Amino acid sequence: MIVVTTPTGSIGRQVLARLLHAGEPVRVIARDPSRLPEETLARIEVVQGSHGEADVVERAFDGADAVFWLPPPNPHAESLNAVYAGFARPACEAFKMCGVGHVVGISALGRGTPMADRAGLVTASLAMDDLIAGTGVNYRALTMPSFMDNLLRQVASIRDRGEFFSPGRGDRKAPVCATRDIAAVAADLLVNRGWSGQGHRAVLGPEDLSPNDMARIMAEVLGRPIVHRAVPIEAFKAQLSAAGLSPAFVEGYADMMTAKAEGLDNAEPRTAENTTPTTFRQWCEDVLRPAVTGRA
Repeated sequence: MIVVTTPTGSIGRQVLARLLHAGEPVRVIARDPSRLPEETLARIEVVQGSHGEADVVERAFDGADAVFWLPPPNPHAESLNAVYAGFARPACEAFKMCGVGHVVGISALGRGTPMADRAGLVTASLAMDDLIAGTGVNYRALTMPSFMDNLLRQVASIRDRGEFFSPGRGDRKAPVCATRDIAAVAADLLVNRGWSGQGHRAVLGPEDLSPNDMARIMAEVLGRPIVHRAVPIEAFKAQLSAAGLSPAFVEGYADMMTAKAEGLDNAEPRTAENTTPTTFRQWCEDVLRPAVTGRA
């Protein structure tokens, strides 16, 4: 039995689909199971509730061999601990109590870098990894750079004004990955559990790109001019605050982006194992273009 958390999220739903395609028995934890397709619900077990609650994870992990772990986004949290390690604490107790063998979690690049202790959301995510690893469960933290799919938050700006925004220089190259590749690696680790101990597995995509590179590729795929606009970090924080994010989350997000601009995501050596296949151009053709044009 494999337990999937956040089964309706951008990564979790793809992990779930891959596990079902592989014929694995799956149990999910979902606040609102009605968000899952009926054909999916017919093939899985469901524990309704939050995976931050002890009684929920105890029921969900009972008899489970492996768990896909991803805390839900909580941009209104009063502290970053509440989003990551604090949220995971009941699950960590349940991993031990229920004898879960393997856990695969979503985390971030940056461990061992000079920025690791001042990288906001990343720092909090690494602390969560330490908490999970400290239970003794076999654990693989999937460590990622920024996601290609994050650009979907700016579809309106790309469509209407031909521009997208981010803090930092437009010419700084860094790895970027697609969520479908993250899901593929996670599902493989969950199904093929011949690994042990605690460690990480980076998911770097196939190449390092700058925002200017991404703008050029988007323009070629969409057939229209696209430009990247660099946003000063204080203006970025003001935008997040105006969107209703909590002060702790605003600071954590800004600190993460500042650390990325200083090279946080560039420290992981690229290898054949952590280089994943989906190019940014392919992602733009498959995902971004339909989102921008409204045509599949």
